[in-house]
Amino acid sequence: MIVADEAFDYFLAIKRKSKRKPYIRSIYFDKNKIFLHYFWEHLFQKVNWRDRMRRLKCFPAALELIAKTRVAPTSKDNPDKKDEILHRFLGKTKEGDKFMVQIKEFKKNGQKYLISIFPI
Repeated sequence: MIVADEAFDYFLAIKRKSKRKPYIRSIYFDKNKIFLHYFWEHLFQKVNWRDRMRRLKCFPAALELIAKTRVAPTSKDNPDKKDEILHRFLGKTKEGDKFMVQIKEFKKNGQKYLISIFPI
C-alpha cells in the first residue's frame, strides 16, 4: 500500500497547483499541458490489484519522463478512433525497470491526456 500512497501524494502535490484539471507541462510537446485525470480513471477500471500497484510504481518516473524528455515517442493514429493520436514514450525507473507511457492527443483541439503507464 506504500506504493499507492506515495504515487497519490505525488499526484496531489501536482493537483494542488491547478484550480481545475491537474496537469504537467511537457518539453517535447512545446510545454503544452498533459492532463492527468484520465490516468486515474483508467487505473481504477483495472480489477487486478497487483496490476494497479505495478503501474503506480512507475508513476513518478513516468511524470518526470513526460515533463523532461526530448526524445520523440512512437506515434500512431488510434485504430479505434480516427480523431485521436496515441503517443508512447519508453522510460526506465531508478531501479532499472522499463515502462511505457501512453498519451492520447485529440486532433481537433490538440489536447493531450495521460492514459496509461505500464511496465514492460
